[in-house]
Amino acid sequence: MVRLETLRGYLLEEVLAWLLRSSGYRLLTEQDDPARPPWKVLEKRKHGLVVRGRGAWHQADTLGEFQYVPPFSLPIRLFAEAKFTRVKVGLPTVRNGHGVVHDLNENVVTTLSHGSGPHRPRVRYHYSYAIFSTSGFTQDAQEFALAHQISLIDLSLPDFRPLRDLVRVAAKSVYDAMKPMPPSRRPTVYEIRNYLRRHLLRRWDEPAADVSAVTDPLDTLAAGLRRRASLGLVLAFPAAPFVLGLVSNDLHAFVRHAREQPTHAVRVHRIHRSVGHPVWLIEPREGHAYRLTFSLPEQVEAWILDQEEATRSRTHWMTRNLLSAITMYWVDENHTHTFRLHYSSDEFREISRRLMNDFGETSNLF
Repeated sequence: MVRLETLRGYLLEEVLAWLLRSSGYRLLTEQDDPARPPWKVLEKRKHGLVVRGRGAWHQADTLGEFQYVPPFSLPIRLFAEAKFTRVKVGLPTVRNGHGVVHDLNENVVTTLSHGSGPHRPRVRYHYSYAIFSTSGFTQDAQEFALAHQISLIDLSLPDFRPLRDLVRVAAKSVYDAMKPMPPSRRPTVYEIRNYLRRHLLRRWDEPAADVSAVTDPLDTLAAGLRRRASLGLVLAFPAAPFVLGLVSNDLHAFVRHAREQPTHAVRVHRIHRSVGHPVWLIEPREGHAYRLTFSLPEQVEAWILDQEEATRSRTHWMTRNLLSAITMYWVDENHTHTFRLHYSSDEFREISRRLMNDFGETSNLF
C-alpha cells in the first residue's frame, strides 16, 4: 500500500497542475504525440504516462507543456514533482530530476521517416524540472539544483497553508479508507490521480476506474480548491537559472492590475518569520493593488546578501539581474498575456548598502 506522505505528494502534484494552468501549463497525454513507433516519445503504460529519453523511458506523472515559446527557443516541457514531507528534500531527489531531463534533452533525433517515404523534421522540446516542497530543501540539494538549473519552489510559505491543509486532509481520508480494504480491491495511485485530474482539469480522454471507496475526500478536495479560486500559484521567470513560484491570497487582483499595466515598477521586501525561512513580498511601487510572495533558496539568498567586501560586485550583479526584471505569463481563454515587473536601477547602490548593514533587521527593503 502506498505510504501516506507519498500519497500526499501525488495529490499535491495534481493540485499544482490545476493551479499552474493559468501560467499556460497544460498536462500532456499520449495523444499529444501523433508519431508512430519507433519515433513515438510519449506512451501510456500501466502506471501512467512515460516519456522516452536517449537511454531510457521515464515516468511522467506530471509532465506539462507551456502554451508559449520564448524567442529563439524550443517549446518547453516541465516536470512538476511535489514532496509533502516533514523533512527537507535532499540531494537524491534533485539528482534524479537532473538525470531525467539530461537524458531527455540528449534525445536529439531530428527527423522522422515513414517506410520508404521522405524524411520530415521532428518537433524538438526543451525539458525542465521543478521540485515543489512543503518543507524546504537541504543545502546540498540547493547547490546541485542551482548548478544544473533545477527549479526549487518552497511551499512552506504562510499563503500556501490553506492549500497544504486541503491536500493533507484529503490524503489522510483516502489513506484511511484504503487501509482496511483487501489489496486486490484498493484503487491504484494512478486511478486515484486520474479521478482527481478528470474533475479538476476536465480531462475525459480516459475511462474512469471504480474508485468509489475514496471519491468523497477527492470530491471535497476539488470543491475546496474551486471555492478558493482567488488563491493561486503563478510561475515567474527572472534572469536566473530557475523559476519562482509566486503565490497570492487574491491572484485576480494582481491580474487585473497587470492587464491594465503590463509593465510596471514594483517594490520587493524581505520579511523575516519567527519560524521558517524568510519570505519575499512584491507590491506595485504605486499603490497597494496586489501582494505576491515567494521564497528563495537559502543558497541564492546567501549569494545576494553576502557581506564580504570581495563579493560586492557579485551582489550587485545578482540584484540587477535576478529581480530587476521578472517576466510572467497569464493565459486567459487561450490568449497569453505577458507581464513584466521591474525594479528601479537608481536604487541599486542603496539596496546593496542596506542589505549589508541591516541584514539582521526584522524587515529589509530590497
